[in-house]
Amino acid sequence: MRAPCESGPVDQDWEERVTAAWAAFEDYAEEDAADFRAVIDALADELPADSPLGLFERACAWDSTGHSDRAVPLYREALERGLGEVSAYKGRRAKIQLASSLRNTGHPEEGVKLLSPELVAPSDELDDAVRATLALCLSSMGRDREGLSLVVGALAPHLPRYQRSMAAYVRALVEPEE
Repeated sequence: MRAPCESGPVDQDWEERVTAAWAAFEDYAEEDAADFRAVIDALADELPADSPLGLFERACAWDSTGHSDRAVPLYREALERGLGEVSAYKGRRAKIQLASSLRNTGHPEEGVKLLSPELVAPSDELDDAVRATLALCLSSMGRDREGLSLVVGALAPHLPRYQRSMAAYVRALVEPEE
């Protein structure tokens, strides 16, 4: 088997095995969280030690097993080492998950700073996750109306009707009251 290489596309077999590991995540009981993390660690160990992909997967494993505090430095390092350049999608996921973990560890303002630029980033399937996570961070800071405007704005395009009225409500939530 060839080893994944950071200078080119990551080995498809590795990605498939990571996907399969995450697909089995729900099969692990809470008390078996360390076993799941060991599976992810073994996969990450196949990559170069400084791989942003390995750091990201480890962060996800810690985060998903209830250890946001352990995930935060790994997400940060993955982003610093260029995760967004290796995979724009995983880079964006890392920002969303880091912001959520920052909120969980009592630092929602950092999550707001991290995700606010994502509101004007190129659109993809993660747009609603950006808005939902940003809304939670804002709410944790006591900025509920602003957070609610993001959630309603994200929901509106999925409604069969009422987009125009929802857009007006969103504006009313964040415009200064007269």
